[in-house]
Amino acid sequence: MPYPTVADWPECWPALPLDSWRETCATLHMWTQIVGKVRLRLTPLINHWWNVPLYVTARGLTTSNMPCGARSIEVRFDFVAHRLVLECSDGTVSELPLRPMAVADFYSEFMEMLRSAGVEVSIWRMPVEIPDPIPFDEDREHAAYDAERVESFWRILLSVDAVFHKFRSGFIGKVSPVHFFWGSFDLAVTRFSGRKAPERPGADVITREAYSHEVSSVGFWPGSGSMSGPAFYSYAAPEPQGFKTAKARPDAARYDAGLGEFLLDYDAVRATTSPSEALLAFCQSTYEAAAELGKWDLRQLERDAAALEHADG
Repeated sequence: MPYPTVADWPECWPALPLDSWRETCATLHMWTQIVGKVRLRLTPLINHWWNVPLYVTARGLTTSNMPCGARSIEVRFDFVAHRLVLECSDGTVSELPLRPMAVADFYSEFMEMLRSAGVEVSIWRMPVEIPDPIPFDEDREHAAYDAERVESFWRILLSVDAVFHKFRSGFIGKVSPVHFFWGSFDLAVTRFSGRKAPERPGADVITREAYSHEVSSVGFWPGSGSMSGPAFYSYAAPEPQGFKTAKARPDAARYDAGLGEFLLDYDAVRATTSPSEALLAFCQSTYEAAAELGKWDLRQLERDAAALEHADG
């Protein structure tokens, strides 16, 4: 009997009910925002704010390389050893243990770690994309850190990242990296039709830049707000006529009129015999609905299926 792919082992898709780590999730969200704002400050604006996100690594999340004067630096969340690591191109390495502590203490210790390494940077202290934000240096409400739950979250990110990269490989048009947005706390990948999108009346500068062109996007949330648990989402912007009634796979996928997105519960995916294939089907079917109904020029945007098979060996 053949072994399943690595991404389909049960440990690669662990259970993660939001209620089991809600406080830790909220705290980690704020920590990633603090680190992410340093990345935002040190890097030039890239189209659609692609200089903002973090990236999944074999041990956690990273800013990737950031220029800093005569040096380059990288900040990594290590969810195996549970530490925040600062590495500089001159050989300087500093570490901050990840443990239960208030956001205000994390902010203070992280900024001091940067200063001690000769990295002078200031960030806006207010969180974004959450209700009732508290300035980072005043936030003592969020202080939980359950290492086991954080590791489960990272394991899920590893598996989803692998599927999203496979999905991304079939597209030769403009496509985003697979990246983790610390504002909305989700992992996502976005395909573009190549056409400019109609302007959104009243949109702020961030939204105008993010949705300046037609997109089909898919992502993973750990859950928040009205979402009672982790889920995958997919949307088209602008949404073509007929999209909301299109057939998405697997059968557990549904269109949420309130959000204007297709949703697929994470638990429904992990319950299948092949979570990776179930997720890939969701990515592909919702993209196909967006592209076909939106009349994308698929001959110019998609890699030949035979070439993909050859590349897979």
